[in-house]
Amino acid sequence: MGVAAFPRRRHHNQSRLQVLIPAISAVSGCLLILLALLSFLVPSPTDNERLHRPLHLGTLRRPVLNYGVDKVGDSSFHVPTTGGKLDRDLWRSRMSKFYYGCSNASKKFAEARAIVRPNRYLLIATSGGLNQQRTGITDGVVAARILNATLVVPKLDQKSFWKDSSNFSDIFDVDWFISRLSKDVKIIKELPRRAGKVWIPYTMRVPRKCNARCYESRVLPNLLKKHAVQLNKFDYRLSNKLDADLQKLRCRVNYHALKFTNPIVEMGKKLVHRMRMKSKHYIALHLRFEPDMLAFSGCYYGGGEKERKELGAIRRRWKTLHGSNPEKGRRQGRCPLTPEEVGLMLRALGYGKDVHIYVASGEVYGGEETLAPLKALFPNFYSKETLASKEELEPFSTFSSRMAALDFIVCDESDVFVTNNNGNMARILAGRRRYYGHKPTIRPNAKKLYRLFLNRGNMTWDVFTSGVRTHQRGFMGEPKEVRPGRGEFHENPAACICEDSEAREKMDSGPRKLGKGNGAERKDVGGAVDDQNGDDEPELFDPDDEDDQNGPVGKAFNITNLDYETLATEEPELDELLSD
Repeated sequence: MGVAAFPRRRHHNQSRLQVLIPAISAVSGCLLILLALLSFLVPSPTDNERLHRPLHLGTLRRPVLNYGVDKVGDSSFHVPTTGGKLDRDLWRSRMSKFYYGCSNASKKFAEARAIVRPNRYLLIATSGGLNQQRTGITDGVVAARILNATLVVPKLDQKSFWKDSSNFSDIFDVDWFISRLSKDVKIIKELPRRAGKVWIPYTMRVPRKCNARCYESRVLPNLLKKHAVQLNKFDYRLSNKLDADLQKLRCRVNYHALKFTNPIVEMGKKLVHRMRMKSKHYIALHLRFEPDMLAFSGCYYGGGEKERKELGAIRRRWKTLHGSNPEKGRRQGRCPLTPEEVGLMLRALGYGKDVHIYVASGEVYGGEETLAPLKALFPNFYSKETLASKEELEPFSTFSSRMAALDFIVCDESDVFVTNNNGNMARILAGRRRYYGHKPTIRPNAKKLYRLFLNRGNMTWDVFTSGVRTHQRGFMGEPKEVRPGRGEFHENPAACICEDSEAREKMDSGPRKLGKGNGAERKDVGGAVDDQNGDDEPELFDPDDEDDQNGPVGKAFNITNLDYETLATEEPELDELLSD
């Protein structure tokens, strides 16, 4: 009987399975249909989410070999190791041979001995980092000329965020400075004693963009009464719009009279020589990606809650800062490019993996992991710390301005200078490189590049490259990229740039090639853009657009970097942070 029962039990189980299988299939089918419906109902990622996916710090830190193919959907974003074909010279501005720096005084510009009045002494107290102080020194000389006063060698800022105790003579060759400008302005090293006692000057401040009439109405009365006046926090306190002779005096100060001391020059030459020993050409990158700078910008780089907490805590130190809008900042081009973005831009502009790069930077947020994609794209990656020994840098390493001076020299001597920001060093070097032969100077058109970086996972490399080259026209350091009078004078010293019209006419009158040779030349990324519209022209910092020089002297005039959110505040640390 047991044997007979076994077949019946097996038949019963088979019957149960025949019932369950269709039921399970039906449930599975319903679940699949439900998932399909949900996939259609769920909204697509926002622009902000798509932006942060490729820019996430985790993505920035991915291994080198993962850089080659970045697949998103059906497309692949393959970054080549070479720069591709170009119809321009990567290392030289095409039209530069027709332009040169010219800053000699005109015949009507009287010598200092004829215009300096006795018993008038002007003192200047600069502020910020090395390059912001450089603008103050330059403009201080011109202010002394306007006031027919004797200038006392400017004081450097020793109490700022940068914590550098250096004096003027520790950074610049003071004797050269005095002698080089002797025909323009009388300069002395110290304020003389008065009745055998130390003379304490009258102190005051002037507003931003103060023009000649402003100095004559605000400063001169005090100078006539007190005889010695010190202008404090002297940065961008002189109008961007002056007559030609005063503008040329600015250039003589900035490009000829301000020479670094011999120890700085010699160390700087060693660094440049070591870069040249490694490669005939090199790029210098001024990279500002410090935590404080990113916190101030209010931008988001995809680091998730950790980044928001870290940068948010830093941002809260400055009570005057309003809530940030990262997406708006990106759209407006106010966010510094990431190291990865800089690398992608350079590759798209034609610079291959074999190019050597010198990087001038402070602390990089995220450290080596953040730098990894840039180093993957350009493994020949150097800094002053890797080119020189600790012993060689020891005389400079505890002084931020002297270290910045070394970076300044290497960046100035580079074949190509590129920056991810629009700080004072970027501006000063952009103007200097225009004056000395329009050496290629790449300023990211961040407002236009934003969309390319946002959507790069959904396009091919060729499309990305074409977009970068299109958007960078007018941002490569070519002559006439910016109309005269636009931007801050130290960045666009148009009054000190002359054209060799005869040579230009000879070239223009020569035989012209149709098609690729002529028309393509003007459209290439390296070509000069003469007739730019306002949207494509570089948005240069212009202090004359910001403050009212007829406003009260006590008004806050502290904004030094207009690439970020508009700020009117008395936040010394914040102001100094942005200064270089």
